[in-house]
Amino acid sequence: MKLLDGKYVSEELKKKIAVEAAEMLEKTGRKPHLAAVLVGNDGGSETYVASKMRNCEKVGFKSSLVRYDETVTEAELLAKIEELNKDTSIDGFIVQLPLPKHIDPEKVTEAIDYKKDVDGFHPINLGRMQRNLPCFLPATPFGIMLMLEFYGIETAGKNCVVIGRSNIVGSPMSILMARNATPGNATVTLTHSRTKNIKELTLKADIIIVAIGKKNFLTADMVKDGVVVVDVGMNRETSDKTKSGYKLFGDVDFENVAPKCSYITPVPGGVGLMTIVSLLRNTLSAAKKEFYS
Repeated sequence: MKLLDGKYVSEELKKKIAVEAAEMLEKTGRKPHLAAVLVGNDGGSETYVASKMRNCEKVGFKSSLVRYDETVTEAELLAKIEELNKDTSIDGFIVQLPLPKHIDPEKVTEAIDYKKDVDGFHPINLGRMQRNLPCFLPATPFGIMLMLEFYGIETAGKNCVVIGRSNIVGSPMSILMARNATPGNATVTLTHSRTKNIKELTLKADIIIVAIGKKNFLTADMVKDGVVVVDVGMNRETSDKTKSGYKLFGDVDFENVAPKCSYITPVPGGVGLMTIVSLLRNTLSAAKKEFYS
């Protein structure tokens, strides 16, 4: 069994991003610029956004943080998004989810200019992804693809089971794994909470990507020997044994599943770190206008 080490891969890829950012600064006199909009004070969101801002600094990007109290109205937030759309100094921006219940996340996603949609959630980017056209890919699935590519994991012709059909991870992941690309060209089965025979399907899988949001959902009796397992789960539980006061668990019963795997991601230290790298990669692509003029 080998670990798909998100910490190592992300650091290696950030070195390459930093070189490209420095070249851009030398040629154009400006740095890639990422902005983030944070609404409320959700602990997880605070942590994620702070990490994104720190990583921007590490690779030589400019970053901006726009904060709102959770009482901000939908109209006010949409007005700020329109302002960011028009700001030519900003290459890409994200609106951190989740949002308060009175704000429609679909309205927010569609209000973002798809040319600045570095989270890869806008319908235009999702449509171009499905057609295998150049676009911003959703950050977490993109991060997984970068990891598979880094480790040279063969995906063509393999049976891949994706567990979870969210618009953020599962659904786009299934499309990327099936596309005529490298990585890709897998035979993909997309499963979810209503699938009745998940164990039957996972036992035949060469690659399993789990993003269902349930602690230890994938167990050892559900996988065959030699399988590649990618765990997207980030389940937080309070703990008096950690400095942070909580402990993270994946969607995979790591202790018992790992011995059967050829490769597996840890939690933490796996997919989460790759998500940030893919966001940086998308921002650099936006700054260099690789997809849209």
